[in-house]
Amino acid sequence: MAPIRVGVVGGGQLAWMMAGAAEKLGLELIVQTPNASDPGARAAAQRVWGEAADATATAQLAQLVDVITFENEFVDLEALKPLVQQGNRFFPSLETLAVILDKYDQHQFLAAAGVNVAKFALLEAAVPESLNLPLVLKACRHGYDGYGTFIVKTQAELDQVLAKSSTQRWLLEAFVPFERELAVMAARAATGEMAIYPVVETVQEEQVCRRVFMTQDLPAAAVAQVEAAARRILEQLNYVGILGIEFFLTADGQILVNELAPRTHNSGHYSLDACVTSQFEQQLRAVCGLPLGSPALTSAGAVMVNLLGYETSDQDYLEKRQRLSALPQAHLYWYGKTSRLGRKLGHVTVLLPQANRAEAERIAAQIEQVWYP
Repeated sequence: MAPIRVGVVGGGQLAWMMAGAAEKLGLELIVQTPNASDPGARAAAQRVWGEAADATATAQLAQLVDVITFENEFVDLEALKPLVQQGNRFFPSLETLAVILDKYDQHQFLAAAGVNVAKFALLEAAVPESLNLPLVLKACRHGYDGYGTFIVKTQAELDQVLAKSSTQRWLLEAFVPFERELAVMAARAATGEMAIYPVVETVQEEQVCRRVFMTQDLPAAAVAQVEAAARRILEQLNYVGILGIEFFLTADGQILVNELAPRTHNSGHYSLDACVTSQFEQQLRAVCGLPLGSPALTSAGAVMVNLLGYETSDQDYLEKRQRLSALPQAHLYWYGKTSRLGRKLGHVTVLLPQANRAEAERIAAQIEQVWYP
């Protein structure tokens, strides 16, 4: 019997890490990506050359595969609709993505679904009276890793951002004075079966994730709110695939959804080493109609640290990577990309024999001391 052929739109490190899961499941992974040097291009069984938004390239991909999923969301939904009409299958569906890709539309969906979000509005002629400074300004499309997101404290700062940007559509959010930022990976199959991963805490700097702690020290009430919200979102979207959900935890114990990511997500990388089924395998299981795997932990805890670029360079940082790999219970993933400021070049996950938050913080600091000059 021929293996199921899965097309992946996007060829970054998420596609690269998906390739290992595809091999484990006996699937054939074919990646649409623009460059031979992209991490996913190096790992795929076949490649179709084109940017994620290149629907002509996706049409070529569709001729080679049984189902198509996504590694990033920089796609042209309108241009892909004829491919659905021709019988090609996309998971998550284009209808689902249409709700999520625009951040204002996403927030409208969440509010209508009864999921808590910060006060928000679409920026039109002026800041509406319902919102007060400081505010979070987000580009409705194509924002990621801090790009397209600004915290503005004054009207002058807001005007300055708008004057420098060509973006036409902006989401305004009330600034949430959160105590912690949380995240969860949640998967749903076409049958309605769901798998909810452990809730983790993320640590961001300049809107870029630096650390993820899976230490099981979160308030039980907050975890219950996160899990309930994840199930409601999956069901309301009729979602098929894996979904990354980011949350704020406030001082009074309330959970608010920050953003949704319709794909594997940085906050779930720990699952490669600390869970029975990684987020990458789970995505493939869901989109291929296979039974979902267990999201259960295989270690007491884990800490994941992103290795972010701190300079423009094409060096491979071999000596630093060797030192990081030598740490006890460490698993290093190097994406093979050239360095630029803030770019995700790799990550390190360290498994913890005990879910000890202080130990996790010590290890994260140790990793960053090795990595950053």
